[in-house]
Amino acid sequence: MALRHAVLAALLDEELSGYQLVKAFDLGVANFWHAQPQQLYAELTRLEKDGLITGREVVQENRPNKRLFKVTDAGLAELDHFTGTAAKPSFMRDDLVVKVQAADHVDTDTLIGRLAERAAMAEAKVELFGKLLRTMRGDRTEEEFLRHGERVGPYLTCLRGLAFEQGNHDWCVRTIAVLRERAAADVRE
Repeated sequence: MALRHAVLAALLDEELSGYQLVKAFDLGVANFWHAQPQQLYAELTRLEKDGLITGREVVQENRPNKRLFKVTDAGLAELDHFTGTAAKPSFMRDDLVVKVQAADHVDTDTLIGRLAERAAMAEAKVELFGKLLRTMRGDRTEEEFLRHGERVGPYLTCLRGLAFEQGNHDWCVRTIAVLRERAAADVRE
């Protein structure tokens, strides 16, 4: 997947300024595709040049003018083509996992500290995803929303983010418990 597809997907629901796109990425898209703000602004320029999005100037009082962007028919066709291509298998590239790989040869207390930090971050994201899901579905049950909701794509990707972060949290908590148990057993021996 190229950044262009993530940006196009983020612009499907409404016109966004570059600033709003950065915020949208932080809240949703960044959970499955990370990009720096400067990368997003550069991609907006390329997408507009390629005719996949269109921008319009909005005059604001007491503030600088802003540009709002939306997906064009060509952009929708690009997303449709992207959706039709085979998805590449995902892979994990995580420095914390490498640190755990070395667990038998490094300071266990320091490693446990890093795992606890990651568990806390994952728990915060689990809470955020839960809030986003509740907001999206409103007063409907999840099954009602999945059957009849206006836009199911963002909800389903949010569910994937929730499962990912819950898995991160659970793995960190279990790894901490294993390392503590092994350290306690070493002390007893």
